[in-house]
Amino acid sequence: MSQKPRILITNDDGINAPGLKKLWEPVKDFADVFIVAPSTEQSGVGAGITFFKPVHFEKVKWVDDTPAWKVGGTPADCVKVAIGALLDSPPDLIISGVNKGSNAGRNVLYSGTVGGVIEGVLRKIPGIAFSYSDGDTAHYPHVKKFIPSLIKHFLEHPIADGTLMNVNFPHVADEMIKGYRMARQGKSLWIETPEINNQGDGVSHYHMRGKPAEYTEHSESDIYLLNKGYITVVPIHIDELTDHSLLKAHKPLFDELLNASFPPVHFQK
Repeated sequence: MSQKPRILITNDDGINAPGLKKLWEPVKDFADVFIVAPSTEQSGVGAGITFFKPVHFEKVKWVDDTPAWKVGGTPADCVKVAIGALLDSPPDLIISGVNKGSNAGRNVLYSGTVGGVIEGVLRKIPGIAFSYSDGDTAHYPHVKKFIPSLIKHFLEHPIADGTLMNVNFPHVADEMIKGYRMARQGKSLWIETPEINNQGDGVSHYHMRGKPAEYTEHSESDIYLLNKGYITVVPIHIDELTDHSLLKAHKPLFDELLNASFPPVHFQK
């Protein structure tokens, strides 16, 4: 690009999350940056959006006068508000994070970090979601060092329409990082270990606790490679969700069995 790229930054940990600053810091020097992030933490909302109440937004002061707003909604709401009300033209790229905790494996289905990027991809705006594997971190070591190379690579080698990049950083010391690896999505996901409190009068509280489920992971999966010390990059395709092999196998029999129960329709000329 001959001019600075326009990059929209969002997240699901909220406008005050340390990970948001860790994503902004290495990007601000080579891009025109806009920040639109949730007012409060929105972890686990996926690509959900707000329907039944107004979505409030408010400009906030940011370092170096970077344009920044907080939005009373989900990460996907943030992208909708940014494109529909705040920016004079769509960004060249949407980046989200850095999330506190891994979004490797099938946890992408729950992730608000990924959900914000999905909203952009649905509008043909490429996106990258960034997550750090340690959910207890406050410092996000080494992410600032590696984020610019990843973003510049995908600006120079554009991501295909309908696909996002899901990046996860391993929780290891700098000298233990082995490099970048393009990977396939792993199978791991969080399985609930609920805490149920009975309050009486028929009312109970269900506290969603969880732990990672154990799977045998493919050696090219993000889960496996993260554990080996690699920064993983998984292309997640969301444009075409149809299972075409099942459609091809089942459609003839499905049509034959189910349509047989309907009387034939005769159209008058």
